[in-house]
Amino acid sequence: MKPSNETMLSFYQQLGRVFYGIADADGTVRLGEVEKLDSIVKEHWLPLEDTFDEFDTDAAYQIEIVFSWLHENNWHEGNTLDEFGDYMKEHPKLFTEKNRQLIYNTAEKIAESFHGFNKKETTFLHQLSDLLKY
Repeated sequence: MKPSNETMLSFYQQLGRVFYGIADADGTVRLGEVEKLDSIVKEHWLPLEDTFDEFDTDAAYQIEIVFSWLHENNWHEGNTLDEFGDYMKEHPKLFTEKNRQLIYNTAEKIAESFHGFNKKETTFLHQLSDLLKY
């Protein structure tokens, strides 16, 4: 059974928070990280499935929308990964091997987009990997 539109919207919103968390792990979100996220969303997340929001926009854009909102409001990671882990438990069917790989690869590419990985980003990636059992 295909997940509901609401479920897919919340999935992408959760991913926006996770990807913002990795970009902000060092306390600064850089333009290169935003640009990397935008290109990955367009290249990999948009073609993934065909859910649309109430404005007839591909639901995967929720990743960018949430990321931008968090950045504009100077939000800091907090317990993003704890909440994401809870979300994964509530919606295990969304986390196929393909999706898990894409989530990790997206986070990794965001982290390395600005002079490689720093210690905080590496820690975040290890925690994300543990959640995804990657």
